[in-house]
Amino acid sequence: MSEKKLQAFIFDMDGVIIDSEPVHSRVKMDTFRHFGLDFDEARLKDYMGGTSGLIFRDVVAESGRTDITPEMLTDYKHEHYLEVLKSGGIGPVAGTRELIRALHEAGVPLGLATSSHPPVMNTILDNFDIRKYFTSVISGGELPESKPNPAIYLISAERLGAAPESCCVLEDTANGILAAKRAGMYCIAFHNPNSGEQDLSLADRVVESIEEIKVPELLAYFAT
Repeated sequence: MSEKKLQAFIFDMDGVIIDSEPVHSRVKMDTFRHFGLDFDEARLKDYMGGTSGLIFRDVVAESGRTDITPEMLTDYKHEHYLEVLKSGGIGPVAGTRELIRALHEAGVPLGLATSSHPPVMNTILDNFDIRKYFTSVISGGELPESKPNPAIYLISAERLGAAPESCCVLEDTANGILAAKRAGMYCIAFHNPNSGEQDLSLADRVVESIEEIKVPELLAYFAT
């Protein structure tokens, strides 16, 4: 049996570290327009928390077109999104950097498990100067399946030397929460209004602000 303590804290990125969902949505819609594809923007919420590849596979398949591939859309979207990121103006979610530092100072190993493409992940880690706090960083773009598949969280736990049941995950989407729970982890859901209408009911706890997460309380919870 694992020692009763918080052995690792794993962060999602989009909507949790960076309030990027509105930008992702805009860039995806720009991508559809660029390739002449019709898409109902209201459907974007169904794909939040997963990789761009999933939505592009579905849309290309639905279109019946043979002149384009999901990979073409994915490449265009990633390049366009990186341009937006590098132009500045997108800051971290309030309280997230403070939570990262507080967990690090408390000696809790930190992981990042994001569905974002590796260059995007790396740009954000460097722009926000938080890479130094993370022992493990994983992009879902490197894995065969994205969230809600639990693989990204199980691999994170293994890299961090932590038992899944002793890990805490911070998520903001239904797909991400489902992935964390399938991995057997405790999950805190951040109700980010910019992440669309997400079903957060599977989370162990829901917060309206990152500032609600207090490290001493979290450590005490896992020690009980």
